[in-house]
Amino acid sequence: MPSKKSIELKEFSDADLLNELKETETQFQKLKFDHAIKGLDNPITIKEVRRDIARLQTEVRRREVSALSAVEIAMRDRIRNRRKNNK
Repeated sequence: MPSKKSIELKEFSDADLLNELKETETQFQKLKFDHAIKGLDNPITIKEVRRDIARLQTEVRRREVSALSAVEIAMRDRIRNRRKNNK
């Protein structure tokens, strides 16, 4: 079952989504720096922000894949199958 945050991300426009990803990555870097220097009151926030970044990146990639043409999807599937067979 998708989380509330994932559902909310589907309503964002592409530009808003990329902007949110950039801001969240900046926030993550600041949290990591602050935690290394002076410590955080709640270090779990780092974990939550990292997961938010993953959600944003997943939504960006899902939109990229849905925008691919049939030829690009066929090429992608061919590459994925080749990688799978080489393992």
